[in-house]
Amino acid sequence: SCDPKVLRSVCRVPKHRLSEIMNADKKAGSAEAPVNHRIRITLMSRNVKNLEKVSNDLISAAKGKKLEVRGPVRMPTRVLRITTRKTPNGEGSKTWDAYQMRIHKRLIDLYSPVETLKQITSISVMPGVEVDVTVADPEA
Repeated sequence: SCDPKVLRSVCRVPKHRLSEIMNADKKAGSAEAPVNHRIRITLMSRNVKNLEKVSNDLISAAKGKKLEVRGPVRMPTRVLRITTRKTPNGEGSKTWDAYQMRIHKRLIDLYSPVETLKQITSISVMPGVEVDVTVADPEA
C-alpha cells in the first residue's frame, strides 16, 4: 500500500478523502486487482513547447506502464491583457502600450491504482510548467 504522507504531498486530496481512498484500497485485498482511480493531471504554462514536452513525457510514461490514458485535452488559452498609457504624467500625445500574457492549459486523465501515481509523476518537469494532480473516486 502507499504511504499517506507521500500521497498527500503528491496529490491535492482532502485528508478525509485520502483516508477513504486508502481504506478502499485495503478493502479490495491482495486477491483482487488493485482499485483503479481516475487521476486528473492539470498542466499550465505560458510556454507551449515546455507544456507539450511535459504532456508527451507523462503520456509516454503512463502508456509504458500499460495504463488507460485520456488526453491531452487542450483547454482554451486564457489571454490576460493590460493596456496602459505610455506617459507617466498624462501630458503629450495619448499613446498606449498593450501587454498580454497567454496561459495554456492541458488536462490528462489516467486510470490506475494510486501506488503507480508516484512512478508516473517522477518525470522531470520543464521550468515554468505548473502541475496539479487530483485523485477521484475509484471506478464503479
